[in-house]
Amino acid sequence: MQDLSTIDAVQEMLAAQGYVCDRALGTVVFLSLRLGRPLFLEGEAGVGKTEIAKALAASLGRRLIRLQCYEGLDASSAVYEWNFPAQMVAIRTAEAAGGAERGALQTELFSDDYLIERPLLQAMRPDENGAPVLLIDELDRTDEPFEAFLLEALSDFQVTIPELGTIKAPEPPIVILTSNRTREVHDALKRRCLYHWVDYPSFDREMEILTARAPEAAETLSREVVAFVQRLRTEDLFKKPGVAETIDWAKCLLALDVITLSPEVIADTLGAILKYQDDIQKLHGSEAKRILDDAKASLEPA
Repeated sequence: MQDLSTIDAVQEMLAAQGYVCDRALGTVVFLSLRLGRPLFLEGEAGVGKTEIAKALAASLGRRLIRLQCYEGLDASSAVYEWNFPAQMVAIRTAEAAGGAERGALQTELFSDDYLIERPLLQAMRPDENGAPVLLIDELDRTDEPFEAFLLEALSDFQVTIPELGTIKAPEPPIVILTSNRTREVHDALKRRCLYHWVDYPSFDREMEILTARAPEAAETLSREVVAFVQRLRTEDLFKKPGVAETIDWAKCLLALDVITLSPEVIADTLGAILKYQDDIQKLHGSEAKRILDDAKASLEPA
């Protein structure tokens, strides 16, 4: 049984899964677990919002249920749908067998046997390991009608299926919502949640994260990687690299047996940290060397 009695215990629990967080984030996670409130995390892509749900589920031994949001997502797609092909087979079978009493057939067709459960309904079901972790990822990709539905669902932790009635969670799931802030999420939904902005980490914090996620990297290389990425985030880029890109880049460099950064190595591996050609183009030539020189200078003792 995990000790969740203190903020430090929550931070240690997450760290055991390779997720390093500061005390502010550890505090809001602690409060979310203690109070049973959904946790709303906003921040740039790649700063670790999704990973915290994965770390929580692994730490607590709970099932992780992920609802990946997208434009046009509606309530039925998020909750349930009926298995129409199987229902049609059942109807044809009943007709071939000489028919069946209409009411009995309808009851059979709209039963759990033909129900396809989507993430929100799955999260309302009992689980022997305890309430699952429900990750509602990139909520800002959806529209306001879905937000309104979600507000109602998270208020009472229940969903309604017209053919079956209302299904209420015996134990509320641990809910984490994330947003990359491509648009503002309605205040009414935010008020239901504990809120935290997940920012880019400091140099020391990012070093801790990289050490936890890529422990095989030598300290010298890790420091150069983090310093370079931190400097890169101060540049005028369309998409600044997140912590996820820092980790990916370090692993790419390890695969190439790189010992120390050089402009040539950076040019060859830019695709690991930058995802837009315009950004990559900006670092061609002397720019990469300038940023690298600045990064290495920042690592020298004062």
